[in-house]
Amino acid sequence: MNDDALLRYSRQIFLPQVDIAGQEALIAARVLIIGVGGLGSPVAQYLSAAGIGHITLVDDDAVELSNLQRQVIHTEQSMGVNKALSAQQAIHALNSTVIVEAITHRLDANQLAQAVKSVDAVIDCSDNFATRSGINKACFNAGVPLISGAAIRFEGQLSVFDFRQQGGACYACIYQVEHDNALNCAQNGVLSPVVGVVGTHQALEAIKVLCGIPSRLTQTLGLFDGLAGTWRYLNLKPDPNCALCQSKVV
Repeated sequence: MNDDALLRYSRQIFLPQVDIAGQEALIAARVLIIGVGGLGSPVAQYLSAAGIGHITLVDDDAVELSNLQRQVIHTEQSMGVNKALSAQQAIHALNSTVIVEAITHRLDANQLAQAVKSVDAVIDCSDNFATRSGINKACFNAGVPLISGAAIRFEGQLSVFDFRQQGGACYACIYQVEHDNALNCAQNGVLSPVVGVVGTHQALEAIKVLCGIPSRLTQTLGLFDGLAGTWRYLNLKPDPNCALCQSKVV
């Protein structure tokens, strides 16, 4: 790191859990953020501010007026612009040292598998079960940590699946859905700070994964209640009938 980097990230480097080694790990890290909406906005902002060296953004949608209530990385000037490109511009304005790749189309299974293999962590900020299931499979097969989040109405959830470790649960152990019947913001609404709470926690967990800081959310489902302002945590165990992760248990 040069003097500018030492000054820029000094408040993180002061933390003994991060220190110089942790900051160098962040600068060397490559992360994949899938979805740059309500969750992906704070994830992209905080990870780029923290100095993640290479960020790949995936989103095939364009910014609309109704997005601006919660997707805070975009502005009124971003209207009609692809979200990955809009977020890329915002990250460059925040931290020009970060390499940002914008993918403006949906990834098929093969493309997703290749993208996952090239990164150190994946942050799932998508909004449907089909996409989440595909991301989970790609991360499991590649042995890449997955930080998964979701939010609707006043509620949020968060889990860390560290597929570098063997024998833990995967996303499919919790949600085995054949058809995409997920709740969505357009039909059910969401309070904007709720996605911020979950998204910032996803960024926090990603940094901890990359720096080797232990997390209680590994193999745990965190449930956020925005009305009560509380989190509760449920321990996760592998589903012995999971068609994905249990098919490879020897």
